[in-house]
Parts: sequence; C-alpha cells; structure tokens
Amino acid sequence: MRFGLDVMGGDFAPAATIEGAVSALDSIGDGNRIVLLGPEDVIRKELADRGVEENRFDISHQPQCIAMDEKPVKALMEKPDSGIAAGFRMLAKGDLDAFASAGNSGAMLAGAVTHLKCIPGVIRPCTCACVPQEEGDAYSVLLDVGTTPDAKPEVMVQFAVIGSLYAQYLLGHANPRVCLMNVGTEDGKGNLQCQTVFPLLKECPHINFTGNMEPREIFKNRADVMVTDGFVGNILLKEVETFYRLMQKRGLSDPLFDRMNYEIYGGSPILGVNAPVILGHGISSPLAIRNMLLQTKRMCELGLTQALRKLFADYVSESES
Repeated sequence: MRFGLDVMGGDFAPAATIEGAVSALDSIGDGNRIVLLGPEDVIRKELADRGVEENRFDISHQPQCIAMDEKPVKALMEKPDSGIAAGFRMLAKGDLDAFASAGNSGAMLAGAVTHLKCIPGVIRPCTCACVPQEEGDAYSVLLDVGTTPDAKPEVMVQFAVIGSLYAQYLLGHANPRVCLMNVGTEDGKGNLQCQTVFPLLKECPHINFTGNMEPREIFKNRADVMVTDGFVGNILLKEVETFYRLMQKRGLSDPLFDRMNYEIYGGSPILGVNAPVILGHGISSPLAIRNMLLQTKRMCELGLTQALRKLFADYVSESES
C-alpha cells in the first residue's frame, strides 16, 4: 500500500512532517511505502540532514504550497501542484491508498469532496475524534467535530451510522452504544434540532441508540459514539484539548488526561468519502505525524471505507423500499 503525506502541511513543516515520516518507517510494514508530496529539493535536504536514504521513500515533486490562511477552493484551483491538490488527484486515480495532511483543513475537506466524492448514499462527510474514558483504556468517538456546523437531522443520523462503524472497526466496540449530545438526558430535552433528531435515531435500525447524554458525561463511559453537529462537536473537542494543555502547563500528569493528547491518535479521519483521508492538527509534532500515518495504514488494513460503502448501499436500498 502507498500512503501519501503532504510534506508542507502544518505549522512546523517540513521538519516535523519529515521527522514524523522517518519515525514511522519501521512500523509502516514491509511492502508499504510512504509517498512524500512537496518540493523535491526541500524533501531531499530534510532527509539528508537526518542521514536517511531517499530510496526509503517515494518522492512526488509538488513545488506549490497551500497556506493555512488561503481560501480552500480557490487555492486548490490555483495551486494544482501543491501537496494537497496532488495528493487527492493521486488518491482518486488509485496511485495512493490513503492521504494525510496537517495543512489547510478547508482545502482538505474541499479536496476530499471534490476529488473523491461522497460514498453513494452519504449526504455529507464528517470528521471524528477519539475521547478517552475514565474506565480502563477505552475510547469513544465524537462526531462531527467541525465539518458540518449546521447539520440537518438526516445528516446527523448518518453521522451516528458512520460513527458506529468506526467504533466497531477502529475502537473494537462490538455493539457501540450511540448517544445524542444534549442539555439533558430526558427524551424531550434540547433545542428543535435535538428534538427532531432523537426519534430518527431511535428508529434507525443500523445503530444501538441508547438516548441523550450531557456534556458532563463525555468521559464517563456513557456512550461509545457521541453524536452532535460540527459546531458543538468542535467546541467540545477544543475543550478536551484545553484540559490536556492546562494539565501540561501546571506540570500535572494523570492517566486519563494524558490520553487526551492529540499526538496519540495523530489526526481526525474524514469519513464518508471514497478513500481514507486523515486531517492532522495544524500544530502537529513529529509524533503526531507518525501516528497520523499509522492511522491511515490501520484504516486501509481494516477496510473501513469498503465497509462504509457496503453499509450505505444497504442504507439506500432500505430508504427506497
């Protein structure tokens, strides 16, 4: 398999991306290749500075770079020779099996939808994050965490379906418990959106819906899949990241809070498109880049995209019958 990495993506690129790619080499597996997309001279220099032979990677020369503050769609059109634009073209053609970048998140989302398209039946893709739970070393999945701030009820139901499959394949939950993030646990709680989504989730045959949950239960092992729109999800994710940074700043260590470190899981997968894509944090360190690459490998090995395609083929058939 071939895993593409946008070398110029992230606040600390290219040093952090190359360092992360080098550290992932021993775990990427025999027969698999990391494809470095970026300016060839920059890539060669970074590898030489680390005493790493170039032939351990495949290099795709892409001289342009999409900056963090550029308008996503315009940048993709005007910079076809950037790592992000080229990465999606290669992924769509089958020259890559997965693609990862810690670069411009808007360009990553636009590229995923434009070049890869949504899986048939999927209305909107979503991004997810793993949230550690108090008991043992379990994680739950929170989605959406930013892709769709104003999600329609039917889209949120699909988030629940996608999240359930992700929790099964990536987190090992046999029959994931799905909860709707709300301001109370009673059935009738919440704003109009939550009140509309609740009965739809309850009726959905593809998930194990167990009701509403409150944000204060996010670490309490209340659910394996926590469903919300991208606006609330992004706020929750940033709050979780703040807890970790606050603990670090105060010099405190705790097993639960230590597992909130975004570097552990590397990035957020863009789910619901026709190939594995991972969006990394803009401040990704070499460790985060390494784990982002290993996450792409795991998604490919477990066949998550193929499983989503099959599930949504059944989903569409049921909707039409």
